[in-house]
Amino acid sequence: MHIELVLLVTESVLLLFTIVLLLYSIREGKTRKAIIMEVGRASKILTRQEYFIAVTDSMMDAKEEVVGCITGRIPTQEDQKRTNDIINRIEKLVSGGVRIKYMMPKYPDRLHIGSLYSKAGAEVKYSTCLAVHDTRYIVVDDSLSVIGIAEGEGEKESTKKGYRIPSEGIAEIFKEFFYRCWESSTNYEDYVREVLQQTGASPKHLAREFHMDERELERIGKRFNS
Repeated sequence: MHIELVLLVTESVLLLFTIVLLLYSIREGKTRKAIIMEVGRASKILTRQEYFIAVTDSMMDAKEEVVGCITGRIPTQEDQKRTNDIINRIEKLVSGGVRIKYMMPKYPDRLHIGSLYSKAGAEVKYSTCLAVHDTRYIVVDDSLSVIGIAEGEGEKESTKKGYRIPSEGIAEIFKEFFYRCWESSTNYEDYVREVLQQTGASPKHLAREFHMDERELERIGKRFNS
């Protein structure tokens, strides 16, 4: 048991150190030693459940903006409640004047989450940026980041654990990366039209395939055809 604990702690430390080095390569002008020391002081390892609780709780502290880079997979039955919690947070924040932006991989099956988050008031875009495909994090008001770590390689893997990092420097790095891809990404309704055009599928078929609102897809499709 003692050996397993040591191995788990070692794995977490190495993983965190890798994240820090990756961020350092993206953002020039930050010294490696300073970032490592800051993250080491501020971060906390989170389990899967704690990660989602940290996401929703951190969002409620937002005063101006929340940006998130997520995989956007159709939630399993187990994750449905977590998804609903995030949707409720989005609605409350948007009604209070907070800007919410989400970016996810440009795959048709990600339209399901895009539809739900868009209805809640978030601005949703789909990106072809390579790093977006398996990245999961949110940044709250330039001061706090919550990072999710997958169980294995690939964007289809579930988030196993995460890190909550209250650091303005780290938040700035993530937001810079986010907006670098955001500008060249496709918004939700434009991507719906793109999928309808490329696949030739009807709104009814698309709604059944990705568990979406058929009337919403028909409305978007009519704009495309008009």
